[in-house]
Amino acid sequence: MKRFSSILQRARGRKPSPSPPNSQAPAPTPPQQSNTQASGATLNIALQNQTTSSTVYAYVTGTAIDNNNALFLLSSDGHTPYYPTSPGGTGSALSQNCAIALGPPGNTVNVTIPHIAGGRIWFSVGSPLTFLLNPGPALVEPSVTNPSDPNTNINWGFAEFTFNSDQLYANISYVDFVGLPIALTLTTVNSGTQHVSGMPANGLDQVCSGLRAQHATDGKGWDQLVVTRNGQNLRALSPNQGMVMHPDLFSGYYDDYVNRAWSKYASQQMSIDTQASYGTVSAQVSAGKLSFGGSVFSKPSTRDIFTCSTGPFATGANAETNAIIPRLAAAFNRSTLLVSNTFPADQSLYYQDPVTNHYSRIVHGVNLDGKGYAFPYDDVQPTSGKDQSGEVHAGDPKLFTVTVGGQNASVGVPKDKDEL
Repeated sequence: MKRFSSILQRARGRKPSPSPPNSQAPAPTPPQQSNTQASGATLNIALQNQTTSSTVYAYVTGTAIDNNNALFLLSSDGHTPYYPTSPGGTGSALSQNCAIALGPPGNTVNVTIPHIAGGRIWFSVGSPLTFLLNPGPALVEPSVTNPSDPNTNINWGFAEFTFNSDQLYANISYVDFVGLPIALTLTTVNSGTQHVSGMPANGLDQVCSGLRAQHATDGKGWDQLVVTRNGQNLRALSPNQGMVMHPDLFSGYYDDYVNRAWSKYASQQMSIDTQASYGTVSAQVSAGKLSFGGSVFSKPSTRDIFTCSTGPFATGANAETNAIIPRLAAAFNRSTLLVSNTFPADQSLYYQDPVTNHYSRIVHGVNLDGKGYAFPYDDVQPTSGKDQSGEVHAGDPKLFTVTVGGQNASVGVPKDKDEL
């Protein structure tokens, strides 16, 4: 959600400042929208069950902007804020029930939230999720890489959002894993309706099949990203999360591609549009480093590329370097460095090399509209390019509908709530 500040500045008609340390890429220019500010201090959210189960739960978490950024959870009635106090020890239980039961397939539950930053809307099927508290208070969220997590065998997923006095910004995310299909529909007062399709009901199975097929092709371990339970696909981990579970996974995977890129740019220049005040900057490999003048990059490892945040991709005090990092990291994940000299490259060039982020390629291919965050800088795109990240945003939100399950998923905006 750190990219939200940039998209907000663009919505206000200002050029975003360079990415601060530890931020994601400045977001693409959003469609022109109404100047109407987000009305009121609350937002109506429709949570719809489009699974085949009658045992589906939703949770809403974040920090309450208008309450000194206090930790926030929405109570099970869908309207009462719950602000936990700091517990006496780690791993303490919540004192309120925050599991919002969605009812039978096709049912919609309407909830209301205040202004929230760093928000998530969570879903689980079959069993409620367990959230715990540490002193602070700090929320202990479900984890896909902790085998002792009480949620490890539950089918769950989430969407991200921030809602403040300026606008609502939300997206679906596969940066950590693929699980339950989630779709977003944002109805506004004056600026139209936006829709992110997500995956169909069998989307996870398609992703897992694609990962297994890719392993059969190159033998690089893509099948190890698939997590099963009782012989059924439970989730598919992203490469960076897969390497947490299997430290040797993808060891040296990108080495040949990196060497080929370094060889190419030893004899010619690349250009990166920072899409910020630094404009377009050029670089060439010299003495084993990719040098943009004041910004110098060593060869990244496979882990650096998949995480987008370590080695040469670790952000720091140099704001120009921080603007280059997202675009260079995206070029490695999409493997466009050998087929273009200017970046961000056109979408038609993505994932063409045999050495690429096949998880991201497969995930985008399964999403009905091709959208969804599949790696940390998946919002990088050419100026006026097509959105890849699966986001909706508006300064005049009227109703935010979040659908789980993928039944009746569609590319176009649903005609009414029964078709979401």
